[in-house]
Amino acid sequence: MTALLPAPAADVDAVARNRVRRASRRRVVVTVLAVLVVVTFVTTLMVGRTFYPLGDVVRVVLGERVPGASFTVGRLRLPRGVLAVVAGLCFGLGGVTFQTMLRNPLASPDVIGISSGASAAAVVGIVIFSLDGTAVSTIAVAAALGVAVLIYGLAFKGGVAGTRLILIGIGVGAMLTSVINYVLTKAGQWDYQEALRWLTGSLNGTTWTAVLPALVALLVLAPVLLGQAKNLSALQLGDDAAAALGVRVERTRLIAIVTAVGLVAFATAACGPIAFVSFLAGPIAARIVGPHGSLLVPAALVGALLVLVADLVGQFAFDTRFPVGVVTGVLGAPYLIYLIIRTNRAGGSL
Repeated sequence: MTALLPAPAADVDAVARNRVRRASRRRVVVTVLAVLVVVTFVTTLMVGRTFYPLGDVVRVVLGERVPGASFTVGRLRLPRGVLAVVAGLCFGLGGVTFQTMLRNPLASPDVIGISSGASAAAVVGIVIFSLDGTAVSTIAVAAALGVAVLIYGLAFKGGVAGTRLILIGIGVGAMLTSVINYVLTKAGQWDYQEALRWLTGSLNGTTWTAVLPALVALLVLAPVLLGQAKNLSALQLGDDAAAALGVRVERTRLIAIVTAVGLVAFATAACGPIAFVSFLAGPIAARIVGPHGSLLVPAALVGALLVLVADLVGQFAFDTRFPVGVVTGVLGAPYLIYLIIRTNRAGGSL
């Protein structure tokens, strides 16, 4: 018995070392991601048809008047760059929240129909009611929240099973996509172009009017979501295990859904449903941070970086300029196919 006593102490030391190592890795990854976001954001302000040096960009951001740069950087590039960061943070947070809560990488808002709800409402508003600007954004947010409530209600049966919610969400999303396609067949040329630009997901023509609601939503809802980080991590162990750890499962899930949907809805209302950012941010963050601990902050930073880089690629990598949603769609679609094939080969379920 005496010879066996040191073993538990050694195990405790090993666990402590692993925790320190994981925490150190996490800090490094988050710091690197934050630096990359800042560097890419500044790059978006500097490059374009006219290149402005960093000094001019800093002076414009600080409020000084610089001939040429004040308009190009201050009025055109700065709102676009800020919205790219805000939308990426919102999409990343919203997507990883659903994936963590439902323990399924397919459970992102753009896969389970929430983004389709915002899109359908926006298209109906543009084509049928000739709405624009704030009115379209308002009904898009309301529709996303409404669709989320509908999906949650249909999936609720003594609790919410992840697979059931995903399948119901995919079905609701398919119906909403049919609505979008039908309405587009009735659209005139101008309304069709406007609706298609919105559906694609674009940062073109961004103004501070579009940025501010999404920014306010991020500042209000992100702290609420981050406050649920430990409870969300506990939900990955299963509802029973989380409840045994003192987590109020349904309350946590409801708070997470409302805040995540709100973030995605406001981001979608500002720039359209930028494809697959919600879907990709969480898995990428999990790969680089590791499987332990909350992925909320890393996934948010990955989302911001994805949108910023995709926007730069869409603007300058080809002869033709592409909306940011086209670039993220090209990145995300193959990963979705790969994930489904991998899950099928492993004998798992969606």
